[in-house]
Amino acid sequence: MEFGITLFTSDRGITPAAAAKAVERFGFDSFYVPEHTHIPVRRDAAHPQTGDESLPDDRYMRTLDPWVALGTAASVTERVRLGTAVALPVEHDPITLAKTIASLDHLSGGRVTLGVGFGWNLDELTDHGVPIKKRRTMLREYIEGMQALWSQEEASYEGEFLSFGPSWAWPKTIQQPRVPVIVGAAGNEKNFKWIARAADGWMTTPIEQDIEDNVLLLRKIWAEAGREGSPRIVILDRKPVPEKLSRWADLGVDEVIYGMPDADEETVVAYLDKLAGKLGRTPAVN
Repeated sequence: MEFGITLFTSDRGITPAAAAKAVERFGFDSFYVPEHTHIPVRRDAAHPQTGDESLPDDRYMRTLDPWVALGTAASVTERVRLGTAVALPVEHDPITLAKTIASLDHLSGGRVTLGVGFGWNLDELTDHGVPIKKRRTMLREYIEGMQALWSQEEASYEGEFLSFGPSWAWPKTIQQPRVPVIVGAAGNEKNFKWIARAADGWMTTPIEQDIEDNVLLLRKIWAEAGREGSPRIVILDRKPVPEKLSRWADLGVDEVIYGMPDADEETVVAYLDKLAGKLGRTPAVN
């Protein structure tokens, strides 16, 4: 079972590059960052954790661009995977986003994981012109269209929200036919059917910890959809508990992710050192 770290990036505290470098040095497998383009001051959408319009953290309104952040991280690391937890592709032009992600995968040596979400902040999505009731269809088409650009010599796509004729687009992603696509969403049948059709795995929400039944349900839906192998299972955890980690390992969980503080570098390094010890990670020798 792999272990990753997510940094809720902001315009203060440790930089993504310094954080990713430390994550790699302490023997972790992956480094993730989130995405919000902006936060409308007046919102009707409730946050999943607070249950109302209030935010659990002011970093939501200070979030760095994930692809710029991961680009800086790629330049100072060699091994650690670089991912989003989660990105919101429907807030972007998909042809341009495909180029950005392919360039990062190319320059990082094939280390990108695309974690995506449907988007809880409906007001944010509305500002981007996203049709709320069809955002799932829109996201699926964007992923399919980007995959065409990543893998086909002459790519084309025809859908309701994305259409383009035969086109050339390089670089292709090193990972083929696409970078892994992991969906961060609640564990339920509707989401799992979407994952089985359009993605490669599931990332839990921060409030989900009892996931055994949901993992079995996802694998059942995956097999019924005719997908080969198994979906990748990624869990967002609060703190490592040996009994819980052992249970997840027996269940076949692929990766567990822990948050890190966006504090100064000394504080972050101390946190990673302590966490690595609890998880049995071996720091790299300088």
